[in-house]
Amino acid sequence: MAKPQKRYVCQSCGSVASRWQGQCVDCSEWNTLVEEAGGNVTPFQAKHNLQSGGRAIALIGLDAEVALPERMATGIAELDRALGGGFVEASATLIGGDPGIGKSTLLLQAAAEIARRGQRVVYVSGEEAADQVRLRARRLGLGDAPVELAAATSTRDILTTLGQGQPPALLVIDSIQTMHSDLIEGAPGTVSQVRASAQELIRFAKERGSALVLVGHVTKDGSIAGPRVLEHMVDTVLSFEGERSHQYRILRAIKNRFGGTDEIGVFSMETGGLSEVANPSALFLTHREEGMTGATVFPALEGTRPVLVEVQALVVRLASGATPRRAVVGWDSGRLAMILAVLEARCGLSFSTCEVYLNIAGGYRVQDPAADLAVAAALISALSERAVPADAVAFGEIALSGEVRPVAHAALRMKEAAKLGFERALAPPNTKGEGMRVSGFKTLGALVDHMLGRG
Repeated sequence: MAKPQKRYVCQSCGSVASRWQGQCVDCSEWNTLVEEAGGNVTPFQAKHNLQSGGRAIALIGLDAEVALPERMATGIAELDRALGGGFVEASATLIGGDPGIGKSTLLLQAAAEIARRGQRVVYVSGEEAADQVRLRARRLGLGDAPVELAAATSTRDILTTLGQGQPPALLVIDSIQTMHSDLIEGAPGTVSQVRASAQELIRFAKERGSALVLVGHVTKDGSIAGPRVLEHMVDTVLSFEGERSHQYRILRAIKNRFGGTDEIGVFSMETGGLSEVANPSALFLTHREEGMTGATVFPALEGTRPVLVEVQALVVRLASGATPRRAVVGWDSGRLAMILAVLEARCGLSFSTCEVYLNIAGGYRVQDPAADLAVAAALISALSERAVPADAVAFGEIALSGEVRPVAHAALRMKEAAKLGFERALAPPNTKGEGMRVSGFKTLGALVDHMLGRG
């Protein structure tokens, strides 16, 4: 049965005690504790009441002056672009990617650039021996960089070592799945170990002002392994994407508390390590000749950067009774099904007896909805065997009604296309572009009539 709870409140400072005493323990005043009547509480509530006994926290307004965080540039322009200008002091960054994609190589190059500027950089490897990292650095031409290197997996040993001297400006942990905390039972890589180790490392970075970079493993579907809360704990999440069979790599910002998301950095894997790609559009455009059917150039937009990619389509007619196949590489298969349905229902083109293959050249992955019109143009070209002009680009979003809707930053897309020699654009209506001839289409049917020469 619940019993009434007795509480004694100091009339001087307001602190609460569970029993009467002559002197208040908080303000040291005598005979100030007065009993107040409390409600009926259970023994569990009496032990777990968090409404008193804590430390008062300061509350400030939104209009308080806040200094912008200082950026620590890495000297690698594409990495700084994805980060929003560089690493931030007392921040935590998580970078994930497939095995062998180049995460360690990129971070070793960035660590060497920062260390050469006189700042302390510590690189802790939990997967490789120190000699292996040293050999890779020598192969990349970074053997003379003053990076402090260690091979360790104990979180306690790492924090004890770092706490003895000046905190590093940059701390790289490769990888967080190999770290082990002796406060938690379990093998390295388990959910509890990853969460506990990351929490201690992030606390050290926040208290000592170091920029922390954690390397994370990924699962089959490309998401970072371990607890999902790991991505909530850090300030920035970067995804390193690309196919090992291709030389390009894309560093994509998924989360950034200090900058914008959807920014990308493009790298090329070469013998001497990762090199920056200043013009990624040239990387994703193949050599195009007049008369090639089923190919359209689409000016994609990644953050503030326009990237021109080539959309390739192949339509193969089948004998009656065969089940047609739909294969997509680099785009959403559900969106392809929607475009095919609109072409059949609104434009009178039949793909029901055809196999359809769609590919984004260079292994690039497009998520921009403005690619609808470029995909439709490639499909129409492949079905009718009429080539899209080699000097034209296409962009626009297609509705289920067949309407072509305008997209954001059309002028920026066409400006990038004009720099690479394109002269005209297939776009939504009322689209204006300097230096390019624009053909606006209100509906997808108008684009079909234009490409098939129906008037």
